[in-house]
Amino acid sequence: MRLIFLSGLSGSGKSVALHALEDLDFYCIDNIPAALLQSFISHTVRSGSNIYQRTAIGIDARNPDAEIGTVPMLLDELKRSGISCELVFLVANDEELLRRYAETRRKHPLSRQGVNLHEAIALERRLLDPLVHAADLVVDTSQLSVHELRELISRRVGKRPRDRMTVLFESFGYKHGIPGDADFVFDARSLPNPYWEPALRALTGRDEAVIRFLEAHSGVGQFIDDVARFVEARIPEHQAANRRYLTAAVGCTGGQHRSVYIAEQLAARIAPRWPQVTVRHSALSETIKSLRALSTTR
Repeated sequence: MRLIFLSGLSGSGKSVALHALEDLDFYCIDNIPAALLQSFISHTVRSGSNIYQRTAIGIDARNPDAEIGTVPMLLDELKRSGISCELVFLVANDEELLRRYAETRRKHPLSRQGVNLHEAIALERRLLDPLVHAADLVVDTSQLSVHELRELISRRVGKRPRDRMTVLFESFGYKHGIPGDADFVFDARSLPNPYWEPALRALTGRDEAVIRFLEAHSGVGQFIDDVARFVEARIPEHQAANRRYLTAAVGCTGGQHRSVYIAEQLAARIAPRWPQVTVRHSALSETIKSLRALSTTR
């Protein structure tokens, strides 16, 4: 049996993630009271039905805080009993959560008389803090579209072989902020920047001309070697600690050239020994959109 607990801040995409798992034939149940979790799981184990062999359970802050605090202990008990279970937690920054609520005009589940949206978000963060610390995987959805989130959950969570660890190399731009879901962050801003070459400015780290530019500088290759050695040394440590996810983020100024190239190179370097490797470019889609918009206005 494989059991996934899915939680997160309201507006961070929990429903989208749960639907993605449902599309992968997980039996999904949302907003079950935390006090009933143990009874529900006992039922699924005793039933022996194939329908429960892959189960995902949504948990949110509408539970009393005392009951939320019991979830990490339940996770530990289940893991000791031999059940394959994990907790996936979704987050987003306050600015993005406020924007999403403004778009949907939905009421925050913790909003009540005298509590505004800012305060409700802060309260929810405090209530769910025990789950964040117990999470096997934290996903920052601030810069993810609905489709990107579905794809990420599908690849990293739903399709991950049981008891196999996945490694994600994520590129980002410091001007957009450091990803909140990274286990390790590496700064590539000291490396030569293709942005200052006019012919390369509109390209990305996936384009051949940018690749040739970066490969011509020995410091870039040394940076990749150093990061690859560090990450490869951490993988066995994570496995020994029963960690199923490792996220390494590489950042440059805009997240368009250096970090994209390096993330791709690191994934290619690691993949032969650790095949469950994926790459995500958190700033690249927005950069391409901006460049296209700029070109159409000229």
